Amino acid sequence: MMLTLGEISDRLEIQDLLTAYSHAVDTGQWGLLDAVFTDGAVIDYTATGGPKGTLPEIKEFLGSVMPGFPAYQHLLGNCAVTLDGDRATARTMCLNPLVLPGGSDAGEGGVLFCGIWYADELARVDGRWLIAVRRQEKSFMYRAPGAAG
Repeated sequence: MMLTLGEISDRLEIQDLLTAYSHAVDTGQWGLLDAVFTDGAVIDYTATGGPKGTLPEIKEFLGSVMPGFPAYQHLLGNCAVTLDGDRATARTMCLNPLVLPGGSDAGEGGVLFCGIWYADELARVDGRWLIAVRRQEKSFMYRAPGAAG
């Protein structure tokens, strides 16, 4: 399949957008998410036990939950993008390890590994790609125990 320069540009812009989301979350800069999502975007984290809501609701949720984890990060890969004019869909694999709080007591600490896909609907708004709908699809969640002490 031969891609046009416009399609290559769109794909790169969408991949940069997905990375911008991960950067905003991984650095706790919730305000950066305003440049990732459309007005009225719907974000659905219910597959991993979180809420479904608007961007302001999700920013409030992230701001209240994420500081409880000592460390976390998003690793994105295998991004399948389908372009349709000013609309697009993307399905992106994500490995999200979250260090769990706690000490050396049994059952405390460790790392929660979340394997998910982000299923996104995107829209080009004023020449920029933005996420209009983001839905998590869970592949696995695995808790690796902390070190025994």
